[in-house]
Amino acid sequence: MATQHVIIGGGPAATNAMETIREFDNQAGITLISDEPAHSRMALPYWLAAQIPPEHTHTADAAFFDQLNVDARIGQRVTAVDPSGQTVALTDGSSLSFDKLLIATGSSALDLPVAGSELAGVQNLWSLDHTQRLLNATEGVEQPRVLMIGAGFIGFIMLNAMHKRGWQLSVVERESHVLPRMLDSEAAGIVQSWLTSRGIDLHCGAAVESIAEAADGSKTVTLSNGTTVSADVVIVAIGIKTNLDFLEGSGVETDQGILVNAQMQTNFPHIYAGGDVAQGPVLGSDQKEVHPIQPTAVDHGRVAGANMAGENVSYGGSLSMNILDCCGLQTASFGRWDDASDDVLTISNPADLVYRKLIWQEDRIVGALFTGRANDMGMLNDVGMVKGILQTQAQLGAWKQFLEENPFDIRRAYIAAGVPQKLVSTTLLGRSSRPRQYRFGGGSPTVKANPSHAVFVDTKSS
Repeated sequence: MATQHVIIGGGPAATNAMETIREFDNQAGITLISDEPAHSRMALPYWLAAQIPPEHTHTADAAFFDQLNVDARIGQRVTAVDPSGQTVALTDGSSLSFDKLLIATGSSALDLPVAGSELAGVQNLWSLDHTQRLLNATEGVEQPRVLMIGAGFIGFIMLNAMHKRGWQLSVVERESHVLPRMLDSEAAGIVQSWLTSRGIDLHCGAAVESIAEAADGSKTVTLSNGTTVSADVVIVAIGIKTNLDFLEGSGVETDQGILVNAQMQTNFPHIYAGGDVAQGPVLGSDQKEVHPIQPTAVDHGRVAGANMAGENVSYGGSLSMNILDCCGLQTASFGRWDDASDDVLTISNPADLVYRKLIWQEDRIVGALFTGRANDMGMLNDVGMVKGILQTQAQLGAWKQFLEENPFDIRRAYIAAGVPQKLVSTTLLGRSSRPRQYRFGGGSPTVKANPSHAVFVDTKSS
């Protein structure tokens, strides 16, 4: 009898698991349960910025589910899991049996526990519905005034999208500087100066005490330092929580997330977890952490899918990383960027918008921070090369001293340490990766890779 797989979720972990199972097994039954259409949260800012239509945020549709022979229960939610009985209960009162289960329920935005947070025009900005609600609220307003509460990574992605539309923006952050879980105070100071110079009103080191509504529907937000800020819409972006409530009493072991091993299995071998909800292996560490970023979710989904299909794949661990465009200024942090080690190389030139920090453990880079213009970072691919050094855990030997003397010549150390060779010989599933099969409207890519692309791709073994 064919194996029956159930996948809970519609994000990148779920869809990549679904496709990976099908790479190895065409006969198994797959049922996907998601309360939202399958989509990528990282595409929402492009919709918000009016760069794509909402449909382009989707990562699967009815035709694609049919093509993969997947029973997609969109609009349904799982209310309980019975590991021993191998069933899940759904919101419509029905239940489903499974041989193997993947929990990829992701995370949700936290609500703000202050008076006035329930008012119309005060909302999170995390889901498809949230994005549509904000667009509806600002429709017809030439330059909406938007106040964002929280200056974290997710909030700033959306802030960047609203900046592209020319909206009037304010930000409140209770910590002493913006992006406190991504940047140190020095790098954040450069970002804050940049944002202020672009007309964004910043209030750091202040908490929201209350939100009130005026007669015209606008909102007045009172801060702990006595300041008041007026806005048409208030966005609450104070953090996220893993979606675990439905597992209460199930026996599935959790901490900050669902605890999983290198095969993405929970304490029940036939139950897997991946994405934002999973607390899994970390690259170069024996700790388990929640890394709520899309690259980790994709990896989790592919590894879980392969193992659910009967393969034997171990995950080497995820790399903590955040890469962000702050309204034209680029920032990135990797690994143990906040490590208090004394062995640190720092280059800081706020006047020229340059900040770089490399954290060392002997001759290995274990953390990095970057802030600067695109030409100083992305165009030189310095960020990508440092990421590769971290991913391969390369020992740089004498090239450590070279980088201390030549901190803007990362390319030479990257190549000399053999990082490119290590990267091209590394695979997640033990074979060459395949592109995602889904294309919006069933179309095909219209842009062809130029001939030099093969130089890099063809070095991988088949």
